This record gives sequence, structure tokens and C-alpha cells, in this order.
Amino acid sequence: MVEELLTAAIATGVAVVVYVGAAARVVKQYERGLVFRLGRLREEVRGPGFTTIVPFVERLRKVNMQIVTLPVPAQEGITRDNVTVRVDAVVYFKVVDPASAIVAVEDYRFAVSQMAQTSLRSIIGKSDLDDLLSNREMLNQGLELMIDSPAVGWGVQIDRVEIKDVSLPETMKRSMARQAEADRERRARVINADAELQASHKLAEAAEVMSEQPAALQLRLLHTIVAVAAEKNSTLVLPFPVELLRFLERSAPPPAAAPARKEPAPAGPASEGPGPAEVDGALDAAPAPDALDGSVDGLMLDAPPPEHERDGLRE
Repeated sequence: MVEELLTAAIATGVAVVVYVGAAARVVKQYERGLVFRLGRLREEVRGPGFTTIVPFVERLRKVNMQIVTLPVPAQEGITRDNVTVRVDAVVYFKVVDPASAIVAVEDYRFAVSQMAQTSLRSIIGKSDLDDLLSNREMLNQGLELMIDSPAVGWGVQIDRVEIKDVSLPETMKRSMARQAEADRERRARVINADAELQASHKLAEAAEVMSEQPAALQLRLLHTIVAVAAEKNSTLVLPFPVELLRFLERSAPPPAAAPARKEPAPAGPASEGPGPAEVDGALDAAPAPDALDGSVDGLMLDAPPPEHERDGLRE
């Protein structure tokens, strides 16, 4: 009798342990439990902690309430300005209604993923390339609204949508690089022109001050010499002041006036001989008698002999 009671007690204990093991469930802090009794959803949502169900009658379905990071595969599309691009994004969402997430949709993760891909392609077709590259905040908001509208009925809340990367063709990248380079060059030229204009105004003011105070030019010259001499070189460039040249030009005496040149008188006809003016000129240019003594003696030595001497020579 005692053995039968002991055996029954052990069997009852084992049955209780098995029942408790089959009925006991633990729901984590970030989860919520949905109980289905014979396939029918119970209204009560089990919170985190220890809970029990009726074995073989009820079934507990746990739903994760954390924020889910869902990467959206890269989608290729054509923008409104006919540029082919590949855009990928990431979606952050969470479940706010466990019952709707389990009952209203078969797989809410897959549904959100497909909706994100479709919405991303739609956004690409409605946007320009410049908007995809520089105005992503507005596109993110539009993409979030497009995904969140159907997800409300699924018990899912879209927390944030971000466009990760925009891939462009190589030809488009080169065109954009040339455009950016041309724009930078244009801005550089405008800045240089503005700098030259400002410098010209300052130089004009400096020239006006130096013209009023000549000593300022000498001081500027000394500063220039000091700046050049500060470098380690063997050549010294010394500017020559233009004012000194002007001073020397003003202090030089004026050149003497050249004597008036006499115009020769017109010559007479060949039959009439030299004119009076030519005769006077020839007389003035003739050497003095004293100066011709030596030359006359020499000429006499070479002159032919007299007539009587020539007769004696004939005899």
C-alpha cells in the first residue's frame, strides 16, 4: 500500500513537472507575447517576465519590439533628367502593435523591405540628379512618408529612412568633375580681378601720397632694399629713383645755339667764269705767302729750265 502511494506521488510529481515545463514561458524585456488559443488570438498581450499557457491548447508567439535596421538593396533607375543611377538606402522601423504585425501581414520584415525598394525606385524617377546629390533631407522625408503610409496598418512605425549612396556612371562623374573645375576657375578669376581692382585703388592712393611727400618714396625704396637684403643671395637689386633723373635733367644747362649757316651764292654760267662770291671765297681760302715759302721752293726745283738754258743744252 505504501509503495503504491509512493509510486502515485512520484507519477503525480512528474506529471506536474512536465505540465509546468510545457506551460511555463519567459518573455524578455524587449519582447511582447501573443497567445493563440485554439488558433484564436487572445486580447491580452503578455508583458516581459514569467508567464504560463495551457499546453496543447494555447500557443505563445513572441514579437520583438526593438528598432530594426533594414538595409535596402541598391536600386537602379532613371532620374527625371534622364541620368541612370544606382541608389541604396537603409530603413529604421519598429513594431508598435504586435497583434497587427502578426495578424495583418504574413511577414512584416519582408513587407517593409519590398515597400522600401518600391518607394526608392519611385523617388528616383521623380527626382533630379542634383536633388539626389545635394537635397537628400527632403528625399529622405518623402521616402519615409511613402513607406510609412501602408506600414501603419501593419502595426509598424517607420522611424527613419536614409539614402546611403548614389552611384553614377563614369562618364557622368567626369562631366561633373569638369563642371566643378570650370566653376572653380571662374570663381578664381573673379577673385583675382577683384583683388587687382582693390590693389589699383590702394596703389593710386599711395602714389598720390608719395607725390605730395617725395620723402615717402625714398623710405619705400629703403624698405625694399632691406627686404631684398634679408634673403641669402649674392645679388642686390638697387632701384634707381626716377626723381633723381628728373632733377639732373632740370639742373643741366641748355645747349648753345648753333651759328647760322651761310648759303653759297649761285654760280655764274660756265662761259662767264666764276662769280664774285666764288672768287672771294677762293681768295680767303688761299694760304698766306709766308706759309707757301717752303712749298714754293720745292716747286721751283721741279720746274722746267729757262729758254737760254735749253739752247745751251741743245748745242
